[in-house]
Amino acid sequence: MAKPSSRQELIDYCLRQLGAPVLEVNVAEEQIEDLVDDALQYFNERHFDGVEQTYLKYQITQDDVDRGKARPPGAPSNGSGTTGIASTSATANMVGTATTFTYYQNSNYIQLPPSVFGVSGIFQFNNTMGTGMYNVKYQMMLNDVVGLRGSGVSGFDLTSYSITMSYLETMNFLLNTHKKIRFNQRSDRLFLDVNWDQLEVGEFIILDCMVALNGDDYSRVWNDSFLKPYLTSLIKRQWGMNLIKFQGVKLPGGIEFNGRQIYDDAEKELETIRERMTFNYELPPMDMIG
Repeated sequence: MAKPSSRQELIDYCLRQLGAPVLEVNVAEEQIEDLVDDALQYFNERHFDGVEQTYLKYQITQDDVDRGKARPPGAPSNGSGTTGIASTSATANMVGTATTFTYYQNSNYIQLPPSVFGVSGIFQFNNTMGTGMYNVKYQMMLNDVVGLRGSGVSGFDLTSYSITMSYLETMNFLLNTHKKIRFNQRSDRLFLDVNWDQLEVGEFIILDCMVALNGDDYSRVWNDSFLKPYLTSLIKRQWGMNLIKFQGVKLPGGIEFNGRQIYDDAEKELETIRERMTFNYELPPMDMIG
């Protein structure tokens, strides 16, 4: 099919581009499967259509709180023991005496799904501006919303509303510091460097994430205009690599495999495709941790 909608259809499409079934493409099925995985990884990590922005909701558990409040042995106890504390040490010879330095690391993290490629932020846990009926914005709207239509006693108009909202945003920025987070894609761990005393079991946090698109869920991934030629060139390069070892071997009729030429042609194609990725499809630099 010219428009593959599954993993196998994409493989068949690429092989036809290389001459199958008229020509035998000397690449093993296992090699092709590896190349598909490599192409998908490159597509998800670099292509703007390979990921999508998603908001994930997570509910804090008792284990999370225990690990977040844990303190190293001997430290003033204001948490729940040493649960989740990891330690490492280093030894140095100082003035003829072996001295050991011990370091501790908190396990104040939550485990994320492997499909998450980056985390740009989390929604704040609390709001110093108040909640419910005591919220500053609620009180402002309750007292002055009528004035927006010109009938308020205070003469509150859209200009005043805009200035007030800007002032509230400044207050919120100064009084509510952004929660510091650290994320590593290979460990799938999101560290929350926050005051865990402010977190309660059962409370929800919202993560602003970039999640990889899965072709099993979105079949149009397999028909992407970048992924198809990229995988074709990867298979072509592997084909040339497999034939290079037969370079110089004469077949009946004087035919000789030219694996080096196939390999070099594929390398040039891949270089062109990757340049196109950089200039046309790649995500711009952004404040994404991970």
